[in-house]
Amino acid sequence: MEAAALLMVAALLLALLVQPVCMAYTCMVMRHAAAEALRVAATTKDDGVVRSFVQRRLEAVPPVSLFHVGGSQDWCIDVAHATDARSATVSVSGHLRPLPILGAVATMACKRDAIGVCVEESVTSDVRPDWLEGDYESWMSCW
Repeated sequence: MEAAALLMVAALLLALLVQPVCMAYTCMVMRHAAAEALRVAATTKDDGVVRSFVQRRLEAVPPVSLFHVGGSQDWCIDVAHATDARSATVSVSGHLRPLPILGAVATMACKRDAIGVCVEESVTSDVRPDWLEGDYESWMSCW
């Protein structure tokens, strides 16, 4: 009898530990994909290229509801270049569906909609140093 109760408590504790790890993994992959995409944004103004680059990196997130819901169509990837072309922002958002035990806690801590809990990561950085003159097209014409 005690073993059955202990087994249930151990399973509950394992579930409480697994969900935050899955959510952290998804956010980590999203953040790294956005950070790597900034390097791509430095060399092109074509946002489609940057989006496809991020989409490829996001394939590292398993299509399991604990990690991500909605498949590749659910990822929302936004690329914003500054008017002076010196900085850029890449934002990635998606959804996941937490375990029932942690669903209430995740709802309080994060935004939630009809699909699931919303996870968002955004990275902003300078893509060109201040001392660099000209633009990408003028550099390419020199070569």
